[in-house]
Amino acid sequence: MTPEQRLNLKRLLKPRHVAVIGGRDAITVAKECARSGYNGPFWPVNPNRDHIGGHPCYASVDDLPEAPDACFVAVPIAASIESLAKLNAMGAGGAVVYTAGFGEVGAEGARHEADLIKAAGDMAIIGPNCYGMINYVDRIALWPFEHGGYYPGFGAAVITQSGMLSSDLTMSQRSLPLAYMLSIGNQAMIRIEDYIDTLVDMPEVRAIGIHIEGLKDTAAFSAAACKALEADKPIVVLKTGTSAIGAELTVSHTGSLSGTDDVYQAFFDRLGIIRAKEPGDFIEILKYLTVTARPKGRRVTGFTCSGGGATMLADYGEELGLRYPRPDAPRRKALAPLLPHTATVSNPLDYTTPIWGMPEKTEPVFEVMVREDTDMAVLVQDYPAAGLDDSRIYYHNDAMAFVRATKRHGIPAAICSTISENLDRDVREELISHGVAPMQGIGDTMKAMAAAATYHANRTRLMASPPKPLALCETDDKPIKMLNEWDSKALLKKAGVTTPQGVICRDTSITIDQLSYPVVVKAVSADLPHKSECEAVQVGLTNLDDTVMAADRIRQNCARLAPHARIDGILVEEMVTKTVAEIMVSLRRDDQFGCILTIASGGVLVELLKDAVTVIMPTDTASLNAAIDQLAVAKVIDGYRGKAAGNRQALHDAIMSLSHLMEHDADIRLIEINPFMITPEDVIAADAVIHTAV
Repeated sequence: MTPEQRLNLKRLLKPRHVAVIGGRDAITVAKECARSGYNGPFWPVNPNRDHIGGHPCYASVDDLPEAPDACFVAVPIAASIESLAKLNAMGAGGAVVYTAGFGEVGAEGARHEADLIKAAGDMAIIGPNCYGMINYVDRIALWPFEHGGYYPGFGAAVITQSGMLSSDLTMSQRSLPLAYMLSIGNQAMIRIEDYIDTLVDMPEVRAIGIHIEGLKDTAAFSAAACKALEADKPIVVLKTGTSAIGAELTVSHTGSLSGTDDVYQAFFDRLGIIRAKEPGDFIEILKYLTVTARPKGRRVTGFTCSGGGATMLADYGEELGLRYPRPDAPRRKALAPLLPHTATVSNPLDYTTPIWGMPEKTEPVFEVMVREDTDMAVLVQDYPAAGLDDSRIYYHNDAMAFVRATKRHGIPAAICSTISENLDRDVREELISHGVAPMQGIGDTMKAMAAAATYHANRTRLMASPPKPLALCETDDKPIKMLNEWDSKALLKKAGVTTPQGVICRDTSITIDQLSYPVVVKAVSADLPHKSECEAVQVGLTNLDDTVMAADRIRQNCARLAPHARIDGILVEEMVTKTVAEIMVSLRRDDQFGCILTIASGGVLVELLKDAVTVIMPTDTASLNAAIDQLAVAKVIDGYRGKAAGNRQALHDAIMSLSHLMEHDADIRLIEINPFMITPEDVIAADAVIHTAV
């Protein structure tokens, strides 16, 4: 995005005047602008109509009274390109191009899209092939369908690559405060990261929600995400296209390539971005972050008027790493006279029905519970259905008592319903007016609270040690070859990674006088990435005769099981002893994300166990250790049940050495070490494969 386009995007998002070019769809835009409350200049362009939406039509763009800040273009492809050229020449700000048939349909569409980009010049273009923009702040809807949405003076900005999803989100019965809704289509000129960069500067925007099918510029996205992090405007992402079928649909639908899910997750983790799994928790997480303050920890104080509700709070929260501190002795003593004798002092607290709806009794209970050991608080309430109003006052009384108690202590607070629909609009909007999040469904509520706590912790860490720029390296079309184990280990040694002492025997003789037993014997071949499958490995050999016999057996096995494999020799190595754990470490080069590190439980079961974590390099010590901690094998590395611990620092140093090797040798495309043997003193690359450009 050029500096001129940046200025024009601001004009487009907050326009002084609007033009619409088209017929039926332009009529809908006129209605939606009027229904939203927009009363600024509105200029329809249509040579075949006298009026649209009560506004007189202009026959041509050339006839407009001045260059409009914002346009909605809904005419055929050729006419849309011609219109943009005229708008650009007169100095218009930007346009929503609703017209489809561009890059999303193949080569001919891509040519049309290139013509559109050229015609638009420095205008800001949303789309093409998109629904457009709703500005809830200034009551402007460049939107071709009826829409919903709620703006209480602040809200989330939502950016989606799916038009229908954006429409669905506006219609949700969740009272998500919305400031902007953007359906961005093909992103021919303005991309997701450009919208983030601009929206972060808008004071009414408290959080940003993004639906992503794929990213085109990860470096620019990283920069925009870091800007949002610095401004304390959380980004919540709903990533689709993670399945095999989903990825295929993404390619055909938008022209964006969908990356593998584990790499995207590592990318989001690197930037402190919150990941939602489905639209329901996407909305609830955004709502919580938009309405409440940031919780500074994971300690929750929960309230219900039901034992079952208290148990559900505890169950869902515990799975997500939330903590419910037990009331200490002074608080138990203070609560005893406030609660009925049937109540058990606990957290979550079921304060029971004898005091339900009596704020003079419930408010002191809330007060005692939240005044310490609390980072966030939640009250479970399911309101009666419409028309069943006799008990409604009791729910309201307790809700307001909870609001007052949490507000006095500055505690981020939520009231949630067990069943999502059991919190009606009037209640939701009243709670939002008090700065309390009206959450729908206990499960999604706990996800939102956990996400908010994680975001705060990650932001604190990343502000102290910001993520380094991605190590992007544009790869060429050179052919790739796999180095054999001997040559791979030679490169590792130069990089400072420890490998076993060994010799390669290139003929039938075996000379290993300088090695200590026990030893391992292997075939050396670039054609055998998995030697065990061809019975090309023998371990635990303790004398020369057995070693020679093992070498002979390996040659015979290779001839029988892999007759086309080129055998470069027989490798004899000292066997690694005192092993604490085996892991696999791989680094691979990716055009989109740079250097990608995968760490997993190692050995022959690596693919079966799937105990793996992905990290985008470069990274720092804290992030790398946090990643290793996610592995089940981490407990073994750290000394399980009194056994010796492995050398974590040596593992960290070795990974950094491998990353440095990749960074300084652009021809290396993949390094895989499996197993990496972790001992109390060191980490040793027992086997290795390197792919390099020829």
